[in-house]
Amino acid sequence: MDKERKLIIAGNWKMNKTVAEGIALVNGLKRELANIKEVDIVVCPPFTALCEVSKAIIDSNIRLGAQNMSESNFGAYTGEIAAGMLKEFLVRYVVLGHSERRQYQKESDELISKKAQAAHAASLKPIVCVGETLQEREANQMEKVLQTQVTGSLAGLSKAQMEETIVAYEPVWAIGTGKTASSAQAQEAHAFIRKLVAKLYDDTVARRVRIQYGGSVKPSNARELMSLPDVDGALVGGASLEDRSFADIIKNSI
Repeated sequence: MDKERKLIIAGNWKMNKTVAEGIALVNGLKRELANIKEVDIVVCPPFTALCEVSKAIIDSNIRLGAQNMSESNFGAYTGEIAAGMLKEFLVRYVVLGHSERRQYQKESDELISKKAQAAHAASLKPIVCVGETLQEREANQMEKVLQTQVTGSLAGLSKAQMEETIVAYEPVWAIGTGKTASSAQAQEAHAFIRKLVAKLYDDTVARRVRIQYGGSVKPSNARELMSLPDVDGALVGGASLEDRSFADIIKNSI
């Protein structure tokens, strides 16, 4: 598949996998994906597995991501993890503002923008998640929600930082539900986000920024989704927890 932007496919394990299970999963991925060069491959284990998974993939084409981080670099923030702590494990990417954190931890766009700035300050690449709920889509508020989230969550980033940021469009109604946005729905949302980035920055930044789709991505729909002009990869949840299904998503995307 010939695209100007290199595909990036990341597996978000969420609160799954012990250290041993995580090592077994990435060992399977290493076997399955050893020859893949056309896609940036990322796995995002829980914090507890970052150290050992990092060691397991050190000599591979798989990169390490974290599922969250603090906006602060150190201090009295019980239970939080700083960017510098992630760097110790050779983490390259960090997922920020996932819909589950927006919902359960009440994370705001303002907080997410602070986290994104802190990530860039530590040379981590943020994967910033945005997306509307089913109620918002049915009320024809998709564009309004995306405009608010994209503008707020990316506030304060320079053009150079924005080019190194990945935006993940996740229609909340399609996460873990088995529902997937149609190709037309996915392309419409991705194109809208790219136009927003062009307004906030410029056409060059918008052309270079990578926008992932997240929401019940699986091997059977990967090729169709990844072939869309403004879809530059996937943030995969459930299907990333088994090596064969995650590998097949990546293989079917190229």
